[in-house]
Amino acid sequence: MNWDQIEGNWKQFKGKLKEQWGKLTDDDLQMISGKRDKLIGKLQEKYGIAQEEAEKQLKAFEEESRAA
Repeated sequence: MNWDQIEGNWKQFKGKLKEQWGKLTDDDLQMISGKRDKLIGKLQEKYGIAQEEAEKQLKAFEEESRAA
């Protein structure tokens, strides 16, 4: 998954993220603005997980999104 493309299509992509991680608010997603590192930080904060776990979850999400 190319994060440059995600940034360009952020409005469409936000819905998929909210389905996967329901604790992310609209304000969170607006602040993230398609930046992968900000998303990982927000996942850590909202779900109380380590950076490695956030990376793992995001990687799995990216692979699922590619396959769809």
